[in-house]
Amino acid sequence: ARRGRSGSVSIPKVSQSCSPALKLPGAIWVDGYLRVMVSGPRVERDAQRVAFTMVELMVVLAIIGILISLLLPAVQAVREAGRRMRCQNNLHQIGIALHNYHAAFRKFPPGGIEVRPQWPGGKQLAWSAFVLPFLEQTATYDRINFDYAFDDPLNAEVAATPIETYLCPSTTRISILHRGRAASDYGGIYGERIVSRNNPPSGVMIHDRAIRFRDIIDGTARTLMVSEDADFPDGQWINAWNLFDQAFPINRAPKFENDIRSMHPGGANGLFADGSVSFLTEEMDLELLASLCTRNGRETHPDLER
Repeated sequence: ARRGRSGSVSIPKVSQSCSPALKLPGAIWVDGYLRVMVSGPRVERDAQRVAFTMVELMVVLAIIGILISLLLPAVQAVREAGRRMRCQNNLHQIGIALHNYHAAFRKFPPGGIEVRPQWPGGKQLAWSAFVLPFLEQTATYDRINFDYAFDDPLNAEVAATPIETYLCPSTTRISILHRGRAASDYGGIYGERIVSRNNPPSGVMIHDRAIRFRDIIDGTARTLMVSEDADFPDGQWINAWNLFDQAFPINRAPKFENDIRSMHPGGANGLFADGSVSFLTEEMDLELLASLCTRNGRETHPDLER
């Protein structure tokens, strides 16, 4: 059979004697073919067009949009989890460097030397500069002139050298330089001002004094040594103002205060004196947080879940 252009169907070479048995409405014989006229719209297959209607297209687009909206937060959460792990690895490396420094000199580095304003015009060089050889940054360390201040022109070039280990990958920044010097997102713990005045300073990283393991009476596993202080204007690895005494809940300090803060949702990472790293939640009890920031407060508190 073949389909004609006018909507008819032709059956070839059928004997006319069979025509009574066919009894097809609209059937006629033309040139030896039995032609059946098909009524209604054209049914030619080659004339049919397959396409989406506007409503179907909008429904498909809406479904795609819903799937993307469900998938995007999950992707962002996975990426942030990866950045948080890299941040924790940075603190692990800093902890190893501090322990190796202690092994070499039998003490941790001072949090800072000749820190202003106690020392007008002081050098104000930071702990994070002293440990550079133990972070495989000997070349950078050798370029520092320790006879001059951190902001002296003789140290300007080396102070602008970024140290990847000191940068948290979750911190959003316009530049890795703060006031012309390379940033650090990690600060040493000088003590706490939550339940005390921190006088004398009770942290592990303090001015002009090197703390030893034996000085950490509260236990190295219960004493913070370094934590995140993300994107603080004076957070520069060469500058001894990258120290702080904790005074606010985690991630709640005003911008002019250096404190435990990060751009991780829900908390910040902290390095303990035993070299372990934990994520400190924003909901942490303030008295517990204060006790973690002191080396010799003799507080009693349960161990953190790690």
